[in-house]
Formats: sequence, structure tokens, C-alpha cells
Amino acid sequence: MIVRRPLWLVLASALLAVAGAALLWLPFHTQTALDDWGVTLRERGTPARATVVDQVTESGGNRSSSSRTMYFSYVVDGRTHSQEVPCFEVCRAAGTEVPIWVNPADPGDFVTDFGQLSGHRGRVQGVLGVVGLAALGTGVVLTLSRIRRAVRPDDDRAARPGRDRAARPRPVPVGDGRVHTGRGKRKRNVRR
Repeated sequence: MIVRRPLWLVLASALLAVAGAALLWLPFHTQTALDDWGVTLRERGTPARATVVDQVTESGGNRSSSSRTMYFSYVVDGRTHSQEVPCFEVCRAAGTEVPIWVNPADPGDFVTDFGQLSGHRGRVQGVLGVVGLAALGTGVVLTLSRIRRAVRPDDDRAARPGRDRAARPRPVPVGDGRVHTGRGKRKRNVRR
């Protein structure tokens, strides 16, 4: 006997796994694109010097860790611009000068000498990646649990759902009409 699962459940589970894999791939793809953009800015951007005006640490509370941000001020084409840069690997103190390369088409877009792009980029993709990981795991587990499995024809448990436990011996009446329930460490139903 074969236990059959509805086809739509198997397909939905498989689609959930595929969608989860796609969402999990998104942050990796975004990070690669951002790394490529940083290299392009270093090659084609306008060199400038930025000054770290301030460094702020925001408490994440109970749910997340704290985040640190540097605030930069720099001059391009005679105009002063301000932009923030998250502190992931490097966080410079206030008053420090940092070499940057600015996008000529967008003065708010730059890369630092330590490879960090301006602004907070990729946060949404990171959250989608976490959602994708959960969806992928759930989809894989559901897909694998829905695969057909062969059951032996003589297996009585397959015919009776909910009867997975081994059958308990039925109580047998003894001579005086009382039920004998078997023996454990102590004797039960013993006449005195």
C-alpha cells in the first residue's frame, strides 16, 4: 500500500523551498554587486578627502545589537556634502580625515579607502535573506515529509491511523470475576 499525499501540497512545499533559495541568494548577489560598484568608484570616481564629523552608537535594545555610524563631511566642486557610513569593520574617530572617491553623477555616493560605501545599503536584502533561509528550511522539510513512502501490506498500523502504539494486552478475568492485569515489580490484585 502506498500512502499518497495531495499533489498540491507537494508542489506548494517545493515552491516554498525554491522561493526561499531565491531570497537567500539575494543578499549574496547584492553584496557582490556592491563590491563591484566600490571597485568602479575607485577607478572612475572623483578623489576627495572627507572628515569624520561625528560617530554615533545606537542601542539595539533587547532584540538586536547596537549599531555604529560615522558621519562624513566633504567638499566636491566647491559644495559641501554630508553623508553617513555604517561602521562594520572600520570605525574612525571624529576629526579623522579619510580618502574617498565620489561618484561624479551623484555626490552623495562614494567609497572610502577602507572599502565601505556611503549610506546603509543592503539592509532590506539582508532581512529578505533571513526570511529566505526560514522559507527554504521549511520548504525542504515539508517537501521531504510529503514524499510517498511504501508501507508493507501486512502492516496493520497503516490501515488504522492514530494506532501507532503497540497493542496492549487485554485484561483477562480470573476465577472470581476480577480482572488480572499482569505483574510488575509488585503483585497486583492478590487475595489475602
